[in-house]
Amino acid sequence: MKKKNITLSQVIDFLYEKGITLSHKGEKNFSKNQFKNFFLTSLCSLILISFFLAIPIIIEFKDSSIVVSKEIKDNSNDNFKKVLKGESLVQKQKIDEELDIRSLLDDIIKFDVLPSDTVRLSAATIQELFKDTKYNLKDVRETKLVKPITLDLLPEQMSSITSTKKKKDLFIQIILPLILAENNIIKLDRKKLFSILNKNSNSQKEKDWLNKRFKQYGVVNKDLATLKIRMDEIPASLAIAQAAKETGWGTSRFALEGNALFGQWTWSGEGIKPAGADDNTNHKVMKFKVLKASVRAYQRNLNTHAGYKDFRIARANARDKGVNLNSLVLVDHLQKYAATGVEYIKILKQIIKQNNLTDFDNVKLLPLSINLKSLI
Repeated sequence: MKKKNITLSQVIDFLYEKGITLSHKGEKNFSKNQFKNFFLTSLCSLILISFFLAIPIIIEFKDSSIVVSKEIKDNSNDNFKKVLKGESLVQKQKIDEELDIRSLLDDIIKFDVLPSDTVRLSAATIQELFKDTKYNLKDVRETKLVKPITLDLLPEQMSSITSTKKKKDLFIQIILPLILAENNIIKLDRKKLFSILNKNSNSQKEKDWLNKRFKQYGVVNKDLATLKIRMDEIPASLAIAQAAKETGWGTSRFALEGNALFGQWTWSGEGIKPAGADDNTNHKVMKFKVLKASVRAYQRNLNTHAGYKDFRIARANARDKGVNLNSLVLVDHLQKYAATGVEYIKILKQIIKQNNLTDFDNVKLLPLSINLKSLI
């Protein structure tokens, strides 16, 4: 049976034919037109009320909804090129790399407590120790191997050594194992970073490791390309030259009193105020409990501070070309390390050349563990 639609007028006519009337307060009966008007008015009112009640729900849904309209692409290669060009990967986000270097040195805090067995050996005792262990720079240059003899403090008699050659050799012998040890830590971390990058997925432990390294290297936007560039070693010849320049081959007050090998400044941490500094001067030379802390802070400084971005780019370019790191080339990008700028670079180059420090760039530290054997 075919269904028929009944109109509102037909309903009203049917009711009136049956003698049914509708009443309203104040009125006896509704006419047909009055009933139509009443019905239509009620219907419109109901529609309007429902609309206004629904508005908050619609707005809330619209505000809380997430629309994904673009496909996520792998831009790692493009990002790496941008970093090499010095371009920023963060839009509308300012990366503050001018913070005190101590904010990036959480892993150096453990050095703040001087080991109980630490003693300051005399220069004569250290020289005898090196002789007994057959640790000398001539053999190092020939064998390219360094014995892992580490000292926490410089001898107080550095300035009293009359022979310039003996003083320089002793200084290099003391700090070379420390520099190589810190470079080994970076090499192992860099090796692990590449291992993680080559995986399709990473464990929570690996993610935690990455987050820790992002913090250490000041990579606030967690960009892997930036971490890859920052997490790299400093040539031994360059580190030795800078330490020699900043400490006068281990004779400065900052080196002997504060184990400060690289003259790094601090505005908030513990330090030594330079002699003759103005009363209004707030900076101090950063002070450390042991020498290895100074070496690590120096490497972290070059690898994170905005002033040495060009240094890191030049180093990354060398890595990209597959060539060895050349301290005489990289040093050109450290003009901001000292107020003397270009003159400072000239002095460093002179120190490197006159003392044949590049001989130590490809030497290896004899392993203390199985992990380090992979670096030899």
